[in-house]
Amino acid sequence: MAQQIELTNTVNESQLGKRLDQVVAELYPDYSRSRIKEWILGDMVSVNGEVVNKPRAKMMGGEELHIIAEIEDEVRWEAQDIPLNIVYEDDDIIVINKPRDFVVHPGAGTPDGTVLNALLHHCPSLAEVPRAGIVHRLDKDTTGLMVVAKTIQAQTRLVRALQKRKITREYEAIAIGKMTGGGTIEKPIGRHATKRICMAVHELGKPAITHYRVAEHFRVHTRLVLRLETGRTHQIRVHMSYLTYPLVGDVQYGGRPRPPRHASDEFIAALRAFDRQALHARMLRLAHPITGEVMEWHAPLPSDMVAMIDILRKDKIENGEDDY
Repeated sequence: MAQQIELTNTVNESQLGKRLDQVVAELYPDYSRSRIKEWILGDMVSVNGEVVNKPRAKMMGGEELHIIAEIEDEVRWEAQDIPLNIVYEDDDIIVINKPRDFVVHPGAGTPDGTVLNALLHHCPSLAEVPRAGIVHRLDKDTTGLMVVAKTIQAQTRLVRALQKRKITREYEAIAIGKMTGGGTIEKPIGRHATKRICMAVHELGKPAITHYRVAEHFRVHTRLVLRLETGRTHQIRVHMSYLTYPLVGDVQYGGRPRPPRHASDEFIAALRAFDRQALHARMLRLAHPITGEVMEWHAPLPSDMVAMIDILRKDKIENGEDDY
């Protein structure tokens, strides 16, 4: 059974000269390029009230887009009885606290055992919603809060709110290096030129903005609180690596163990044993997609990050501020 969706949006002035299919893909990143192309070729996309069925049609910026399309039920994914840590649930949304080592969406190398499979078991009606209602993702080993929509209407509104930067996502991280203060990183992110599983700061990439502030200093590490304005793949990890302050445990982006001089054996062992990026989505705030009520949730730091912070504090006390 197919579900009908209706989407409206305005082409950004910054999208001047871009193709229609590119513009729609940027405005609605939760839908695949192939699906968007099918919509356009199928006369389902209108620009300023007129149907446009040419994916390569150039946009001038400011046009009104209107899409009425059908989406087939996502029946190819299997419902699996996998526990979920549900922080909040009502008729329209689910908020979960994702643990480490838990992939959000099936893909190459991970056909099942994901958050999506668990959601389909918990709420079978999510088979009628694209991507089982998933609005945004967290990396496999990033912990913390995610919101899931239980209806197409809720998902459409949440995706739109995310695009308009009306959803607040706050993270906590431990970075390698002693940072002097907070700031904002506004650098575009795209696929790495040679490492295809990695992302990188790239002038031809998509806009990406990360705000960060220092929460606590250690000898040669820094505890950070970060907020995302955009949601690019690996955004915080890439931006912090770009600043030369990669996250503890994030070997993919340069976060290899760097113990300071005179560090204890206990500290060195703990640092080497920390085998994931030290990143946690600790706060989520949004307007409920149906009621409009502003809601906020918090997730405490996971035990591995708490233990690492304790070790860093102990090292600082034992050795003072001096890292030499």
